[in-house]
Amino acid sequence: GGRRCEAPAMEKVLGRISVNPRGFGFLNYDGDKTAFIAPPDLNPFLDGDMVRARVVAAENGRFNASDLALEQRTRGELFGSIVYRGRKPFLKVDRLVSNTDWPLTPSDRLELEEGLYLVAALEGANLVPLRIIETEADLGLERCGVRHGIRSIFPEEVLKQARTASVPVASTRRDLRDLPTVTIDAPSTTDIDDALSALPPEADGALRVLVSIADVDALVPEGSALDLEARRRATSVYMAGKVIPMLPEELSSAAVSLLPQVERLTLTAELRIDPEGQVTAVDVYESVIRSHARLSYEAVSDFLLGENLEAVPEGVAPTVRRLRTAAARLSLVRAARGGVELASEEAYVSFDPTTRQPTGLEPRGETLAHRVVERLMVAANEAIAVWLVDRGLPGMFRVHAEPDTEKVQMLAASARHFGIEAGFGPRLTSRGLAAFEGQYRGTSVALALRTVLGKTLGPAHYTTVAGHHFGLGAPLYLHFTSPIRRYADLVVHRIVKRYLAGDRSQVPEDPSIQELAAHLNSATWKASKAENERMRMLVARIFRERIGEVVEGNVVAIKAFGLVLQMAGTGATGTIASETLPHGPYRVERHGQELVGARHSYAVGDFLEAKVVNTNEDLGRVDLELI
Repeated sequence: GGRRCEAPAMEKVLGRISVNPRGFGFLNYDGDKTAFIAPPDLNPFLDGDMVRARVVAAENGRFNASDLALEQRTRGELFGSIVYRGRKPFLKVDRLVSNTDWPLTPSDRLELEEGLYLVAALEGANLVPLRIIETEADLGLERCGVRHGIRSIFPEEVLKQARTASVPVASTRRDLRDLPTVTIDAPSTTDIDDALSALPPEADGALRVLVSIADVDALVPEGSALDLEARRRATSVYMAGKVIPMLPEELSSAAVSLLPQVERLTLTAELRIDPEGQVTAVDVYESVIRSHARLSYEAVSDFLLGENLEAVPEGVAPTVRRLRTAAARLSLVRAARGGVELASEEAYVSFDPTTRQPTGLEPRGETLAHRVVERLMVAANEAIAVWLVDRGLPGMFRVHAEPDTEKVQMLAASARHFGIEAGFGPRLTSRGLAAFEGQYRGTSVALALRTVLGKTLGPAHYTTVAGHHFGLGAPLYLHFTSPIRRYADLVVHRIVKRYLAGDRSQVPEDPSIQELAAHLNSATWKASKAENERMRMLVARIFRERIGEVVEGNVVAIKAFGLVLQMAGTGATGTIASETLPHGPYRVERHGQELVGARHSYAVGDFLEAKVVNTNEDLGRVDLELI
């Protein structure tokens, strides 16, 4: 026998696995590179696993990954149905997470019946049954939560701390209990973070607005089991039809929520807003308040538009009017510096109150009251950011980068397909962005164009390095106003409270806060993926009854598989596979902005008519075919 030639040892790369529901997978590595993983090599792994692998060039310019070795597993739980092979129970795992069935460790606690749905925990090499999903439960909701690693069950120790949390005595706080104060929320909201009050105008016309935020830190001591669980979750997750809170409901909807007519501990940002809309002074202090009225957005809008003057109780009517005055002043300054309303007018699903089945779909616009509250919250967030920087304190800032020239050009080209001549130069400023929004606001393409704009600009992120927020046109910005539902706000509260208590040891760009920022960025990204996917699953369930229907809309994205169409009047999207398009094959060009074939091409912004041909709720897909 001849000597075997040793192939040169290939460098192993580190990458993350993504599983395709058709049974194969991809390794994502080095930023934007991908390599194919064949089904047998994928079997021991899960979507999201970090692995080392050997990557080899294959034909047609593709790459294959093999010799996979697990480096880090990000999942703790799996969702699926129980199947038996012989006498052994297996979990038929959600096919977007694993391409194979995993053996289950038999349980003394739970009866593992064939066909039941189950959530199981990964403990080393064992898959341990955690809980059986009730047959009447919304399986899509469970699947979606576990698929994205959303923790829905609180550990017993955390619940115990939440039940026994006691409110500290408010002796040294500023007493605002007699000041007329209101909360403005959706009627279904139970976790009320923010309350508002406004004093009569001063001699020079300046208004003092008090934005009082629930003092979560007072009941959630740093480093406690409650705090560590909240930190792990990072945010409440708003899945249509269900909220998975960051804090147990005993706190989030009761002890810290700013419910009407009860005393609550708060952290107040007092802003002095002059008649020109400039915030000329900011004072921050610990306070105790009592909300005098719990108002809804609808009621406040009706009242301010003069449609129903009874909608707001007499005692707080002057307060609500002053809040509108303050918001109008702030709007003036905001309009001058630019930025956009990226307030999500996304699809809104309505549910049948008895069956909890989704019944309808519409884009939900914002009311006058939404705008008033949003202006005041943004102003408080900006004011606190400036307050921290002025004192040389650390912060968990929210930074949004200006788009580079390539993105600016892509946006201008997409706008042209929507019928809008953007005329950007090489640079897009916050004012240029506002002028662009002025061209499409109120048009039939506004919803779709806003989707494209959001994708182009990308999300903001948390960092300790103070910087510009491009989308808001704000020199400095952070999150301060929602500590019940966002951990970042709680971090900011603690920095402020330490300083108010006399601690002068805090330094900017603290590395431990930067490490926390990285965790919050990845956890909030996962949460928003879960929220979006849940929405797509419900849209698929609604469209199951509408197969054959004709829809129209604009292309908002181009993917390797084809076109994503935002359906007019719904805010929801469907997909048109490129193999169903005439005169193929097609290839993606212009950085994912165009799908090009021999005789025809499709671009982001194109208006198309299509027919609903199929839906898949598990994958959250509505399949369309071009008419």
